[in-house]
Amino acid sequence: MNTQSAKKEMRARFQVQIKALPDLYIAESDSGIYKNVTSLSEYANARSIMLYHSVGKEPDTLLIAESALESGKTVAFPYCYRGGVMEARIINSLGELAPAMLGIPAPPGSAPVIAPGSLDMIIVPALAFDGYGYRLGYGGGYYDRFLRGLSAITVGLARQRLIVDSLPVGQHDVAVNIVITEDGVLQPPATTPGPTGHPLLKKGVNR
Repeated sequence: MNTQSAKKEMRARFQVQIKALPDLYIAESDSGIYKNVTSLSEYANARSIMLYHSVGKEPDTLLIAESALESGKTVAFPYCYRGGVMEARIINSLGELAPAMLGIPAPPGSAPVIAPGSLDMIIVPALAFDGYGYRLGYGGGYYDRFLRGLSAITVGLARQRLIVDSLPVGQHDVAVNIVITEDGVLQPPATTPGPTGHPLLKKGVNR
């Protein structure tokens, strides 16, 4: 099975698994993820941060965005175009976000663009993460294109139950620097993995 076919199969499997997650677990997980993100020194030191608008049972990003706005950080969200291209556009309040591509709330087209190289931290969505910080995305390739070559700290948010031993990795996939779950902060090893398997991060290891 090639990488794309393997990813497609895993997406279907994780979507079923995510749909079955209990509401109580979701709430407890959201609370732990929020605490662990906002306790990061990298978060405290970041002057500008890009988040995504969580939907469904994704880890809640809106509380993090509110915290960032209240602390005076520059806060941006994705503004997507067809063809896998996106920009980071600055907002001053969550009320500026409105349904856009695929119904996901995004800034208005008039919102100012922040250059990717000016971002200090980028919070990245995924269905699941593996032990090297590689992500199983939704298949559009937006973030892999956006993240390539940036110096910003990249942070993946994941339910602990969705941290897996290995994921299929393609040549264009970009790993995140840090993965945060409700159990702790996980830092992938610096070693570059091969495309076929990666060791599982130790659960709940605080940096």
